[in-house]
Amino acid sequence: MGRKALEGLRVLEMGQLIAGPFASRLLAEFGADVIKVESPTTGDPIRTWRIVENGTSLWWYVQSRNKKSITVDLRQEEGQEIIRRLVKEIDILIENFRPGTMEKWGLSFEELKKINPRLIMLRVSGYGQDGPYRDKPGFGSIGEAMGGLRYITGYPDRPPTRVGISIGDSLSALYAVIGALMAVYHRDVNGTGEGQVIDVALYESVFSLMESTIPEYDRAGVIRERTGSTLPGITPSNTYACADGKYVVIGANGDAIFKRLMNAIGREDIAEDPQFENNAKRSEHAEYLDRIIEDWTKSMPFSEVIKYLDAAKVPAGSIYSAEDILNDPHYQARQMIQDVEVEGLGNLKMPGIVPKMSATPGGIEWAGPKLGQHTEDVLKEKLQLTKEQIVELKDKGII
Repeated sequence: MGRKALEGLRVLEMGQLIAGPFASRLLAEFGADVIKVESPTTGDPIRTWRIVENGTSLWWYVQSRNKKSITVDLRQEEGQEIIRRLVKEIDILIENFRPGTMEKWGLSFEELKKINPRLIMLRVSGYGQDGPYRDKPGFGSIGEAMGGLRYITGYPDRPPTRVGISIGDSLSALYAVIGALMAVYHRDVNGTGEGQVIDVALYESVFSLMESTIPEYDRAGVIRERTGSTLPGITPSNTYACADGKYVVIGANGDAIFKRLMNAIGREDIAEDPQFENNAKRSEHAEYLDRIIEDWTKSMPFSEVIKYLDAAKVPAGSIYSAEDILNDPHYQARQMIQDVEVEGLGNLKMPGIVPKMSATPGGIEWAGPKLGQHTEDVLKEKLQLTKEQIVELKDKGII
């Protein structure tokens, strides 16, 4: 494989759990040299989250792939000095501690940019680096709630629910990567040579995806509410039961697609009826159309339903579980499921690389490393420490 898109980019990750580490994982997949800093005693808590085998979370191997792990006690002065020395050699520092933590350790941006004026500091937190809530502890779940996502997620007659993954953290990681790459462009391509701070708040990352909710409330007084599986004002677009207990998601809200759907289910009369000719008119009869469609889907198993809909070129699909994803030929053909060798486990299936790049594709070089696996190598190569100095740091509990 040739060069990767981010080869030569040096990243120091001082985060834990999801948002910061997911951002550096994405950079590492495309060739960035990522050094992950962990506590010498426990490491990143995600090492023991969810399903654990041989003492390590299966999630860890995905979240920390392509990264080097070093251990440093950031609460001790000698540990902080190791970070200062590493900062001389890096492009991007990622941290997702509570605001003020880095400053308490003497590792503020103002201090670090004296060491490296080109430093880009990527800071992910619950509420951002300023504002009245900055000191409150913030998790992705709180960001999803405050950002507006949870209010509209679920059914109207039930309490708000969560999306089944830590989406607030993952969204923040994506914005963090976008910010980092823009900052690198400004520094290197625009030729300013300047580093900067990127301030990503969990609640703002969620809020930024909330479509037209704010202008609709501002101008029309409309508050978007929970609507379950329907898409209000976009008809038909819903989830429908099939005869075998499976569900099919159908999006037939385009005028021509709607006609094809009605013809496919034997309702040519509705296809040609002027009262359903556009989305606005169909939305006035959304419940009626949903009943017509579900009467049809319930008359046969999912496999038959999808055969008809595919033939009619109507956007439709199954709701996949992890098992469905692993067995799907399209996932396999696109290399979205990859086998990665993990010491002590053998092959572990994990998600492939997104996005696909034709000239500089990303890749998985290794699974998440053991705690401190690369400490000695990094301290020798980057800081030119001797074996004796490294032993002394270990004895003191600094690394």
